[in-house]
Amino acid sequence: MSIKSSQTLVEEALKKIETLNTSEVKDLIEKKEITLIDVRDIREIWKEGTIADAKHIPRGMLEFWLDPESSYYKANKIKEIKKMVLFCAAGFRSALATKSLLDMGFKNVANAEGGFEALKNSGMKVVQKEKK
Repeated sequence: MSIKSSQTLVEEALKKIETLNTSEVKDLIEKKEITLIDVRDIREIWKEGTIADAKHIPRGMLEFWLDPESSYYKANKIKEIKKMVLFCAAGFRSALATKSLLDMGFKNVANAEGGFEALKNSGMKVVQKEKK
């Protein structure tokens, strides 16, 4: 049996989605035109922190939380969002997540190139999240 590799899936997604570099992300944040969505696992966020003002929607729940017909729908997660820019640790999971949202019919979504590492290294403010 031959399967597509995860790398192939990411490469295919990157051809179909919008990807923003850190300068573009910072510029759009300053203009208040985007909402950052951290799709990493909560344990990653507890360990490393997240970008200030980013919303957390775990990758495994993304489609369910954003689907109005899902029993898991969380309308409060996307109120007043102009454009969603997703990030994970390095940009691979968020590339797949961005493509999934496009497949669902969302238009205003993009992936942050390089993920959390790139955003953090570009000087964006990192905040710690406490375990609840």
